[in-house]
Amino acid sequence: MHTWPPLRRPRRTSRTPIRSRATTRVAGALLTAAAMLVSACSAGSSMTTTSSGAAEPTLAALPRATPSALAPYYDQHLSWRACGVAGFQCATMKAPLDYANAGAGDVKLAVARKAATGKDRLGSLLVNPGGPGGSAISYLQQYAGIGYPAEIRAMYDMVAMDPRGVSRSEPVECLDGRQMDTFTETDTTPDDQRETNELVGQFRKFAESCGAHSARLLRHVSTVEAARDMDILRAVLGDPKLNYVGASYGTLLGATYAGLFPDRVGRLVLDGAVDPSLDSLRVNLDQTAGFETAFQAFAKDCVRRSDCPLGGKGATPAQVGDRLKAFFRELDAHPIPTGDASGRKLGESLATIGVIAAMYDQASWGQLRQALTSAMRKDDGAGLLALSDSYYERNAKGQYSNLMMANAAVNCLDLPPAFTSPQQVEKDLPEFEKASPVFGAGLAWASLNCAYWPVKATGEPHRIEAKGAAPIVVVGTTRDPATPYRWAQSLARQLSSGRLLTFVGDGHTAYGRGSACIDSAINAYLLNGTPPPVGKRCS
Repeated sequence: MHTWPPLRRPRRTSRTPIRSRATTRVAGALLTAAAMLVSACSAGSSMTTTSSGAAEPTLAALPRATPSALAPYYDQHLSWRACGVAGFQCATMKAPLDYANAGAGDVKLAVARKAATGKDRLGSLLVNPGGPGGSAISYLQQYAGIGYPAEIRAMYDMVAMDPRGVSRSEPVECLDGRQMDTFTETDTTPDDQRETNELVGQFRKFAESCGAHSARLLRHVSTVEAARDMDILRAVLGDPKLNYVGASYGTLLGATYAGLFPDRVGRLVLDGAVDPSLDSLRVNLDQTAGFETAFQAFAKDCVRRSDCPLGGKGATPAQVGDRLKAFFRELDAHPIPTGDASGRKLGESLATIGVIAAMYDQASWGQLRQALTSAMRKDDGAGLLALSDSYYERNAKGQYSNLMMANAAVNCLDLPPAFTSPQQVEKDLPEFEKASPVFGAGLAWASLNCAYWPVKATGEPHRIEAKGAAPIVVVGTTRDPATPYRWAQSLARQLSSGRLLTFVGDGHTAYGRGSACIDSAINAYLLNGTPPPVGKRCS
């Protein structure tokens, strides 16, 4: 688990209307990127004075006129072809690899759509499930294009584009499957110098491999560049304004777009919001606390159930946490069998990721209880390994998607690293362990990986105000493990037209996850442009 959890919508095995698919949030992988988010301010920035009197960078809007060097990209025509599931079309769009030097070459971006089923369409609705590194096209074809409400699909062409460096859009490439297995199994709670050196060595190997295999891309996969690609897509689709639903890291993409192009904002929903004003250390600490909050909720629920392997009725969340930590220590010393064809065993790192994966969605808590019961009472690690593999997007053949590679590439470019040496991690370990007694140590060490990245970060923490933009709906869940609720509160305050919609509950993101109150508020906004009332709360 050497990387911060990709910020995606939770992965689900069952399909119900509007419920998200899972990797693009459970999505992910705690292994390859410590920074986690925030966009590069290479597009320009202004300064805002904070309440303390300090100057704080603010993402500046780009000029309204399209530069002549970019005109060929904005004027291109897409050649659509049938692809994937019936009713979907795919195309390839070109964007400049380097917006500061449009003549330096192109990047090819994969786009997919499903046409509106009604006659009176409102335009296109672009969707992104997060990551960074989650495939928006897979999300569209497997969920959004068939699972969004019928009235939304009737009025909008449902559209997705894999961001540069992700999946079908010239993916960042690093380690192969066997190397990734070694990477994911490496101990991220080192007990001595030897284990620390081994962990640092894996971070270095991962970074060097990305540099060797994807040198052309690594300097040009920032969130700002991906947001500018979205504006080219908007124009190519013939839409005067961008309509968009972004989840998790997708909220950073959407907010960045709004900051760069406020006059082109249509109806934007930012669900499971990210706060771009935070540095990577603060982001990582906040997320560590978020996973602890989610675990506390799981623990309270677990001890009320007869199949809870971590304690019976009357046990406190702290006692549940202590028992889980003791189990992790046992696995650190003595990994258990999993029945995996390649001979992998369940050690502390994979088990921890398996537990974290289930924190994204309370619908996974039953699966987690069963997996923990098998592991703790039968020495069978198959259940926790399955959760971990889902999180890392590893298939039965030992192949990984490029989720973790793209995740690191974007995060390490968007923000300077949280830590630059093992000594810094050790210094801040107590703060991480205070934030989460269960996960703190592992998440602190996971925050080290960007220290060895071959490309220097181009971004910095900044505010996004998007002055002049139409109303933007920001959605926050009060016990969200991956994007803490206060991030949504902060982003809604930063955006000049932000409107906060609150879900009082558990899990990562809120739209399409069971709350009729949330869904009806967002559907009404997408269909008629009316944002939820100020202070709207749902449960």
